[in-house]
Amino acid sequence: MEDFATLAIQELLHPEGFDCACGRHHGTGLRHFILGNGALEQLPRVLQTMSIRRPFVVSDSHTDPVAGEKVRMLLLAAAIPFASYRYPPRPHAIEPDEAAVGALCMAFDPACDALLAVGSGVINDCCKVAAHALGRPSLVVATAPSMDGYASDNASMIQNRVKVSLYNACPVAIIADTSILRQAPEAMLMAGLGDMLAKYVSLCEWRISHLVTEEYYCPQVAALVRGALSRVREYAPGLMRREGAAIDSVMEGLVMSGVAMSFAGISRPASGLEHYFSHLWEMKALRGLAQPSLHGIQVGVGTCLTLKLYEHIRQLTPSRAKAEAAIRAFSPAAWERDLHTLFGEDAAQKLIAQEAVEKKNDPQKHALRLQRLLEHWEDIRQIIREELPPLAEIVTLMQGLGLPLKPEDIGLTPRDAAEALLGSRSIRDKYLTSSMLWDLGELEDFTAYV
Repeated sequence: MEDFATLAIQELLHPEGFDCACGRHHGTGLRHFILGNGALEQLPRVLQTMSIRRPFVVSDSHTDPVAGEKVRMLLLAAAIPFASYRYPPRPHAIEPDEAAVGALCMAFDPACDALLAVGSGVINDCCKVAAHALGRPSLVVATAPSMDGYASDNASMIQNRVKVSLYNACPVAIIADTSILRQAPEAMLMAGLGDMLAKYVSLCEWRISHLVTEEYYCPQVAALVRGALSRVREYAPGLMRREGAAIDSVMEGLVMSGVAMSFAGISRPASGLEHYFSHLWEMKALRGLAQPSLHGIQVGVGTCLTLKLYEHIRQLTPSRAKAEAAIRAFSPAAWERDLHTLFGEDAAQKLIAQEAVEKKNDPQKHALRLQRLLEHWEDIRQIIREELPPLAEIVTLMQGLGLPLKPEDIGLTPRDAAEALLGSRSIRDKYLTSSMLWDLGELEDFTAYV
């Protein structure tokens, strides 16, 4: 069996995939990842290799002058016909919701055999969802090393005003031209690094969930992400100087994270509580109650908050009596009221219906998780030691590069952070650090630390 951590990224894109000791067959729909100066020039060749004859080019008012115009010129020069759609300028950023995907589908030329996204997060995700609905493959010309969704087979969307992950096909090709990436706004460079630093937490939580809930875990996939994270840390000091090696390491790490998610079939290798801080803040912004920042920047702040929690969790001695008292005192009615306060009426009703199926709050399920937590607490502490760097180390790195560290740095309050921590475990059936603290009867007490 191949050791994923030793393979170059293009080797990981083997069409036949890999059988793994974890018992699963790993694979990804991504076939080409081209990174480097002048990578965009290879677009016509990639299209021809993929037998794509007429792409539908999607951009917006920001990405079009950066790369969209170059894409169209290359296609014209190569005599490749295409159609195109540019999202119109608007006062606020495009939201990845039903309206954005609907606009693509309405503008789509049925003669086109693929969607070609020119952009990063939102455009990439909207094209994934539209391509899936239209039965076409998608490709991406990346314009910023800003998020880890490029190569994943899920899209981070807003559905009925709730943040959701929609699973669909990942792009068949990603072209990342360093000369374009290094022109990205500083905030997008920060966002990419913030999204990569999050992997410390996601890997730690994945292993803890495997112990507590027996969730699937693959050491090979986890090692793949650790290797990418190590390379990002090595070159990170040059990121804000826009050094090619730093830009490329972040972009490759983000794509590698997406490949890892495709291999695992879940977002676990790349997303944990730190992402849920961001999700909750984004949902709050949708209700007009907070000012949104770039997802990766919010994730970076969420990473600092989560590492701060773990500074205290390292010292925690669990108490069965405290945990059992907390579950006895748990009030479903009060929990539902809290959901309405945190999420608003529509989202709260959806989450209440979701809990009726998932039963995260069920006392019997809680008892099983608590027993495993108590039995494996020393193992959990060992996982924390192995996976998580000291908070001070990450703060020093982020501070040196100018990244925001605290909620106040991005226009949020300590209360926003506390509410996000309390609400995080309720929005999806995923065992997070907040889920563990709730099981131990410690969640409300730990809000003081954020």
